[in-house]
Amino acid sequence: MHSALVRVQNVFGFFTTVAFVVATVIALSVVVTPQAPSASVKLKNVQVVRGRPHYYSTKREEYAHIKFDLDTDLTSLFSWNTKQVFLYLTATYPSLDPREPPSQAIIWDAVLPSLSEPLHHNQYIHPAKNGKASKGKKSPYPPGEIHLAAQRPKYQITDISGKIQNRTDVVLELGWNVQPWVGALRWANYEDFGVWKGMSGGKSGVFSFPEIKKRKEADLKTEKGGEGNRGKPA
Repeated sequence: MHSALVRVQNVFGFFTTVAFVVATVIALSVVVTPQAPSASVKLKNVQVVRGRPHYYSTKREEYAHIKFDLDTDLTSLFSWNTKQVFLYLTATYPSLDPREPPSQAIIWDAVLPSLSEPLHHNQYIHPAKNGKASKGKKSPYPPGEIHLAAQRPKYQITDISGKIQNRTDVVLELGWNVQPWVGALRWANYEDFGVWKGMSGGKSGVFSFPEIKKRKEADLKTEKGGEGNRGKPA
């Protein structure tokens, strides 16, 4: 009854119980931590072209290239239990079939680490305030604060139909996923919940994917003439 093995088991059981209780308290403490995220997303430029959107694409198709301005203040999402925040920007537009749900594509994302998280290669390095790349690993802003102008997308927008020009009612929307040290993942919310305020802003105005610009006849003749002269001695 009082053997060493029984005592070790009792100590281990007590330790795991205490660890579980502490972890539960830490996870629940996030619920009483105020949050008030805000963001501004503005469309800078949108262009639709025809080609191979990815290096592994086997055929040419229409795809959209979007530039945007992004300003965020997500500092309230970072508490003592926040490991990192996965931030992403989506483009949502109605499907061709009204019975189908809207189409949604991620055009940009970033992993925003907390100050206590060890450095890893997937972490987002914010450009310096002068617009140039940061020389060090330290962001010029606190965790969760981002200021980007005319930012290029990381991913192009394609559609399952292969055609995307002249699609209307497109909206850019910011989303995130808070990944804690202990507890459940928390996704973006636009509604108030207790001391958590819903996202303020975070959506762009409605816009449309433009029609593919037709190349001028003069440019086509110039290109064909240049191709015909290739290989001929000057």
